[in-house]
Amino acid sequence: MSPPPTNRPSFIKQLDSELTPRRVFEALEGKSGRLWFDSSAASGQEDDAAKALSRYSFVTADPLDVRRVLPGEPNPWPELDRWVSRLPDSNDHSLPPFQGGIAGLLGYEAARWLEPKALGEHHKLQVVDLPTPAICLGLYDWVVAFDHEQKQCWLISQGFTADELGGSSAGDSVSRRERANARAKSVEQMIAIASLSRFEPDGRWRSTPHLDPAKLADQLGLVSNFLGSEYRDAVAHIIERIRGGDSFQVNLAQRLLTPQRVPPDELYLHLRHENPAPFAGYYDGGDFQVLSSSPEGFLQLRDRTVATRPIKGTIARTGIEEHDESLRRELSASEKDRAENIMIVDLMRNDLSRVCTDDSVEVTQLCDVERFRYVQHLVSVVESRLRDEVSPVDLMRACFPGGSVTGAPKIEAMKTIARLETHPRGPYCGSLGYFGCGGNADFNILIRTITATRGFLQIPVGGGITAQSNPAAEEAETWTKAAGMLRAIHQAHEAASTAISAAS
Repeated sequence: MSPPPTNRPSFIKQLDSELTPRRVFEALEGKSGRLWFDSSAASGQEDDAAKALSRYSFVTADPLDVRRVLPGEPNPWPELDRWVSRLPDSNDHSLPPFQGGIAGLLGYEAARWLEPKALGEHHKLQVVDLPTPAICLGLYDWVVAFDHEQKQCWLISQGFTADELGGSSAGDSVSRRERANARAKSVEQMIAIASLSRFEPDGRWRSTPHLDPAKLADQLGLVSNFLGSEYRDAVAHIIERIRGGDSFQVNLAQRLLTPQRVPPDELYLHLRHENPAPFAGYYDGGDFQVLSSSPEGFLQLRDRTVATRPIKGTIARTGIEEHDESLRRELSASEKDRAENIMIVDLMRNDLSRVCTDDSVEVTQLCDVERFRYVQHLVSVVESRLRDEVSPVDLMRACFPGGSVTGAPKIEAMKTIARLETHPRGPYCGSLGYFGCGGNADFNILIRTITATRGFLQIPVGGGITAQSNPAAEEAETWTKAAGMLRAIHQAHEAASTAISAAS
């Protein structure tokens, strides 16, 4: 079937194939709203399935407009729908799918307007010591887009203005093409100047030895918001409630906290090297930064076809192939992990059925094991077809937050989370992604995610609790999930110390 007719962006230029996303990212240092949708598993040693998902990367900055919404402000979702609906239908289907649009963060607390009963009174009792916006999205006119499969990249600019997408009739005498050309020229100059000055080869990064996460936690001075046995006690409480018929599954997280000792963008370069992932990303929201090595895709919308990839079921990797294969078989055969995954598949099928065509919701992959740098996961895929009258924001509203990070039933699980987790989740378990020109959208789920703000790094890690869960095993799984992030922080600290010693 031939692709639909295309209304191309105003400016498209193919760039040097030797250019890397990292080089563009570093060239944009200091620019507001710097954003990198980073398929870092494209160059890693991960499972073939993870590499197949890592075809595209996108780097952009300097949004024309930004919408920041704090918890407690009026419901922002209707205005977000209107904002996205005004994006031009200009998307060249032969190029990578994000060609400008509205992009950034939907934090977990963005759900408070969607599911007010789920967050409820208990959410008001949480300690807000490191606040971040519930929503922080920018209007991005230009993007450097990479196709890792073709080994090509393009600079794309739309040339629109904030006024025309904000609903204002105000305009100027400059054409969209002229604006796009001027913006693209400025970006090219920044990349060219930076390429002449200070880049070092990607190969300079060195992996951290496989230190035990608990030992790394001690070295880094990490503090959890669940002290001593409190996390295990909370898991036991959830198990008791599940057995009493309260819910089927609840995702519970502990927040690890440590002082920030290196710049967030420098730390992210270590994170993407140490723990590459197909849905990784970096977002600078001004007074906070999101650094994610997420393996999980939440919602992808391409030509009205929706795909979601829920992850439930985790086991470690050792780096020794025969051991990893034995662990893979153990995970694949685990009745508890498969049941956990299937519960979330059913939840996502129900969410999608609210906005997709009848009988189009289909499970195309069920409980396949996919391997990443430090863990192996059970991953399923649900696909469907969006109804004609449903917008990309309607799709997000129907499904947010992802069932894999709440539990099932969703509202009851979210109530339990708000009661037991002592701090808001912030970006963690929300989504980083875009609503693009031409109707495409792509958002991850922010797991394996560090949030830098006010001089601290927040590193939440959690897991799905079911009636078959073991409290000690569930706590141990959180440390397995933290391993790649803790090693990246340790690696960044070591590199900074070496640099200081060399300078002195």
